[in-house]
Amino acid sequence: MRNLCLIFPDQLNHEISSLEDFDQNLDEILICEFKKDFDNVNHHKKKIVYQISCMRHFNLEMVEMGYTVNYIKLNAPNNKNNHIAEILTLVKEKDFKKIFLTEPSTYDELESIKKWQEIIGINIEVRKNNLFICDKKEFELWAEGRKELRLEFFYRMLRKKLNILMDDEKPTGDRWNFDKSNRKPFRDNITIPDTYISSPDKLTTNIINLVNQEFPEHFGKTDNFIFAVTRADAIDALTLFVKERLKYFGDYQDAMTVEDPWLFHCHLSMYLNNGLIKPIECLELAERAYRDSNIPINSVEGFTRQILGWREYVRGLYWLKMPDYRTLNSLNAKLDLPSFYWDGETNMNCIKLCVENTKDNAYAHHIQRLMILGNFALISGINPIDVNDWFLSVYADAYEWVELPNVTGMALYADDGIMASKPYAASGAYIKRMSNYCDQCHYDVKEKTGEKACPFNYLYWNFLDNNKNKLSKNPRLGLAYRNLNNMPNEKLKNVKKSAHTFFVKMKNNEKI
Repeated sequence: MRNLCLIFPDQLNHEISSLEDFDQNLDEILICEFKKDFDNVNHHKKKIVYQISCMRHFNLEMVEMGYTVNYIKLNAPNNKNNHIAEILTLVKEKDFKKIFLTEPSTYDELESIKKWQEIIGINIEVRKNNLFICDKKEFELWAEGRKELRLEFFYRMLRKKLNILMDDEKPTGDRWNFDKSNRKPFRDNITIPDTYISSPDKLTTNIINLVNQEFPEHFGKTDNFIFAVTRADAIDALTLFVKERLKYFGDYQDAMTVEDPWLFHCHLSMYLNNGLIKPIECLELAERAYRDSNIPINSVEGFTRQILGWREYVRGLYWLKMPDYRTLNSLNAKLDLPSFYWDGETNMNCIKLCVENTKDNAYAHHIQRLMILGNFALISGINPIDVNDWFLSVYADAYEWVELPNVTGMALYADDGIMASKPYAASGAYIKRMSNYCDQCHYDVKEKTGEKACPFNYLYWNFLDNNKNKLSKNPRLGLAYRNLNNMPNEKLKNVKKSAHTFFVKMKNNEKI
């Protein structure tokens, strides 16, 4: 009996569950590049190059390994731009009796697949997605009956289950979480290693030209493409991070600096999120570095928490709360996304730099995303749908399952605290403490109101005032609201006036 194995663009791993029991003498694979997948939002050009190059390199590897692959290229004249049409054609031509596929990463794709069997007329077997450690059902069981779905308790459960960073029954280092040791601002006397670079081969160079031709109006640049596009190179990137950067990752993972957008971050999420590397490989290598090379525990635990804790947690939350999660807006945020998120034309140096880094690299690290770009959207009251579309568009590692909870829940508090115990709102003082962005800014971070004041300062207090009926009882905001309540009337009046003036200028597309 001949079977067809469908592999999605973010499942580029030889050990994917859909390939279990694959008979190379009979069975075949289907992999498709669809233009609609790159036009659904304004995806970064470099993100599109990355995804297509990874897919085509994976195809070559599978063919070399003896698999028969039906590979549908983006610009192929017979590309039907949807899976059902492609599958129907193959079933008619080759008489496949069954279709195997690994569960897709997004809700809409799975809902579509549930209707395929009736349309296509043969059995479709959907297998668990083994590119994640925690199965969806396991997360549902963990979440059942809990009033709060906090990361920390989920993370501890997985640590125990997998025996990761555990010494007998105790967490290594006698603490589960070293987050308080992950917040140092960068010190100039520490040398930052060069970031991992994979030079484009001829195949990738051709794809760069293709993307520039097919998506000329899309956001970002294709210049200086440095990402790994094969599993072997992705493993090299992981190994190099553990060897050169992991040592300082724990101390400086929240730091930001004008001079270097990469710092000590691993830049591995894009490889994890399309299957080139698996999470357990990252965890085991990092723990080995701790055991064998005396890498600091706050670095290894912080890295472990990002992958075993946060990545698995947001995926579980996504599936638990979809489809309603996509439209949540608990703070009733309504403003349009300002144009400077696309062009970087703003006098706010922190946002300007983060947007420019994003435009150049299809990357910004998690504090740039959360505490600069996300924080501004939160305290300004920008519509979550617009913010989600932007984040999904511009980052090479962004897929809806990971982007949506991080933006709606963590950055915007639009889910009313399902994910986060408080809104991650901050004034300019936080940015000053964690970066050197303020040193070259048009605005003065020490000024609280007025034309020269850092907008994050008065927008922060304006946000708290506007949402006091909803947020003032949050215990983690107790100090902030006590300070707000003790603020002299004249000072609060100036805060509101400065915020109003700012929003008028933003609405009128004036440079702010």
